[in-house]
Amino acid sequence: MKRYLFLCLACLTILSCEKTPEVIDPPTKAVLSLPNNNEACISGTIISPTLSSILFKWTASQNADSYEITVKNLESGVTTSQTTANIELPITLTRNTPYSWFVTAKSSKTSTTAKSEVWKFFNAGDALSFYSPFPAEMISPTMGQRITPNAGKTTLQWTGSDADNDIVNYDIYLGTTNTPTLLKSNQVGLTLADVAINTGTTYYWKVITRDSKGNTSDSGVYIFYTN
Repeated sequence: MKRYLFLCLACLTILSCEKTPEVIDPPTKAVLSLPNNNEACISGTIISPTLSSILFKWTASQNADSYEITVKNLESGVTTSQTTANIELPITLTRNTPYSWFVTAKSSKTSTTAKSEVWKFFNAGDALSFYSPFPAEMISPTMGQRITPNAGKTTLQWTGSDADNDIVNYDIYLGTTNTPTLLKSNQVGLTLADVAINTGTTYYWKVITRDSKGNTSDSGVYIFYTN
């Protein structure tokens, strides 16, 4: 009996000595601050006729000890990323060019990360009083999406934005090669319904955005598949 009690006490002692696993709280999303969303950035430091340094700022994330800022040239599609422990970072960019950016909050204690919203801005150049629209973003179908036609038709959706807020219309291109042909010109809305498509087909589409000054931007070609 004494031996039994001794073993029970020993087990309780061992269990009481086991450490409770540490709870690691993941980072929260950073809130972007500068450059402002969907606006022309004229506050950069000019480095040369073609380059300027833009200061990116965001608010601190809880539980984060580093941040990865990702900047995309919306004309070339080239994306660059840099990591910092601070909540601001100057980056040299091409002038007269539209960009998008977001911040990923990270922690050395966990692999879980948190991605901020994606913002856009136009890095202004000399003597510009107006700016080209930002390239349209495809909402549906997205890149590589597989869809099922509804009675042989589908709906195309996208979003558009402009630092001058003067978009007037869109040209929609659709086809079965990577050089789609014009489907609808001077489309005013952000949705094109009742688009005829076939089953078991690969499609390519893009959107050209036009503003009141005649400036245009190209979304780039997106691909989708039909069941």
